[in-house]
Amino acid sequence: MNLDKIWYNNHPLTLALLPLSWLFCAAVKIRRQAYKMGLFHCQRVPIPVIVVGNITIGGTGKTPLVIWLGQFLKQHGFRPGIVSRGYGGKAKTWPQRVYHDTDPDLVGDEPILLVRHSSCPVVVAPQRFNAIQMLLAECDCNLIICDDGLQHYALHRDIEIVVIDGIRRHGNRHCLPAGPLREPLSRLKKVDFLITKSTSTLRYKFSMQYKAKILRGLVNEDITQPIEIFRGRRVHAIAGIGYPALFFNKLRDSGLKLYCHEFPDHYRYKKEDVYFNDDLPVIMTEKDAVKCQYFAGPQHWYLPIEAHLPNPFGKRLLNRLQGIIQNGQAIT
Repeated sequence: MNLDKIWYNNHPLTLALLPLSWLFCAAVKIRRQAYKMGLFHCQRVPIPVIVVGNITIGGTGKTPLVIWLGQFLKQHGFRPGIVSRGYGGKAKTWPQRVYHDTDPDLVGDEPILLVRHSSCPVVVAPQRFNAIQMLLAECDCNLIICDDGLQHYALHRDIEIVVIDGIRRHGNRHCLPAGPLREPLSRLKKVDFLITKSTSTLRYKFSMQYKAKILRGLVNEDITQPIEIFRGRRVHAIAGIGYPALFFNKLRDSGLKLYCHEFPDHYRYKKEDVYFNDDLPVIMTEKDAVKCQYFAGPQHWYLPIEAHLPNPFGKRLLNRLQGIIQNGQAIT
């Protein structure tokens, strides 16, 4: 069953699932309160921690934002390290340090993008505190960025940033399983920053815009060409991300005619998934490319994107960090 049809449309099954959603919401609130009261142990580290997350299931743009944060904070004198759960990684031992050439089957696809573009050290582990311990032991970090850890209350955080899909927003506004929410909407009142992907409204002050860059070849990334070269032509478009329609629409807006191939988020590709019985170009996201580069051919391309955020967000973030430092979390 396609859950998006239930979560983002008026679906009759929603009503049947509401009692389970109420139980889920109650359990989430009790768990969070237990951490606040000290009934469950919350681990602290001696440097500030920024958590980037969302309250819905699926992709909302956390990875591009974490990359932007790593670059921005380095430009302003910080030495950030990034930790991630490593969703989909099959490593037998944790934590795992991530390098440019690390196998995504071991650590997941998104950490590869983080280390390649943020210029920050990256460590993954299901328990983020263990990843932070490795960063502190091996790297000269004075700030931690935690990718997708909003609900990981076992780790203390100093700043919470939530990313919201500006198009799909909160779906039907129900918690799992009737809706896409991991936590009730009231949780948004407790976070430090709200970022919307692609759109801006009065309530959500900061809008994150994506800029598509030049196409790169999977076989040789030094081979590039503008996406406009395929304007008016048929291509195969591949996306295994949280919201594939956004990628497909970007290609259509550039004038391409698509044969769309949609895969689940974090899908583990096989060679036969990306080869077709024709000589048409194949264009995919960079997240897909890190898993397909080992068996790609000259017809395979990926479209990199980069996030752009408004100057007021950067200024407010730096001011917030300075307040944390002055209150006793000295940065050395």
